[in-house]
Amino acid sequence: MDMRSRVNDALKTAMKNKDAARLTTLRLINAAIKDQDIALRGKGEDALVSDADVLAILGKMVKQRQESARAYEEGGRLELAEKELEEITVIEDFLPRQLSDDESEAAVAAAIAEVGAGSIRDMGKVMGALKAKYTGQMDFGKVGPMVKAKLG
Repeated sequence: MDMRSRVNDALKTAMKNKDAARLTTLRLINAAIKDQDIALRGKGEDALVSDADVLAILGKMVKQRQESARAYEEGGRLELAEKELEEITVIEDFLPRQLSDDESEAAVAAAIAEVGAGSIRDMGKVMGALKAKYTGQMDFGKVGPMVKAKLG
């Protein structure tokens, strides 16, 4: 089942169960996907957002909520931070399992070997290979320095 269908099925289930918090988050996910569809249409593409794009959208949404929760905690607004963390839990239901640090290192080593990277100039190729295989499964902000260390 594609990601769009999974989100819509979860939305219907949340409506039936009258789960307001989950329903709100699922509607936000749907809106983000539709926004991306509209952006693609603006570029002249008729295709809908792919599952890889949906995973990227979800990853971005999680990151935004983590930053917001951190800001709310620093500002002493714990009830708002808790709401953000609840939304993260709902969004993560649709993301694949995150790779551990060891698994990420192994994936980086495999990608370097796969593209034949020999220097820091090949970092873009390595990151492209990783994004093609592991979108939604690893934090590329953490992986970038790891790739740079191995190539540098």
